[in-house]
Amino acid sequence: QVQLVESGGGLVQAGGSLRLSCGASGRTFTPYTMGWFRQAPGKEREFVAYVTWNSGAIGYADSVKGRFTVSRDIAKNTVYLQMSSLKPEDTAVYYCALARYSSGTYSYSGHYDYWGQGIQVTVSS
Repeated sequence: QVQLVESGGGLVQAGGSLRLSCGASGRTFTPYTMGWFRQAPGKEREFVAYVTWNSGAIGYADSVKGRFTVSRDIAKNTVYLQMSSLKPEDTAVYYCALARYSSGTYSYSGHYDYWGQGIQVTVSS
């Protein structure tokens, strides 16, 4: 079994920063892609960012580009999401996801095989 556990969420004022972490445990296979998604109340789950494990290719949703940075620590089997210049619109439950196989659609939730339970990020105005 593969387990993903998010940490680092919480409450922050608009303009502030948070760093989310997601550690993978259980099976020790190399991920192909790890990504971040989020879901706000009354809205669909949406793509935030991804990083491919071997090449380090990255991608972002337009709504977070320039404010969020995704990175990975290969030795720790961990992915991070550094969030800066946070806005109230960023308030959501953030989910970490892992894909085992190659795909050209890293921004789609169906690409991923394993998901964390989610962690709350609240940005106050």
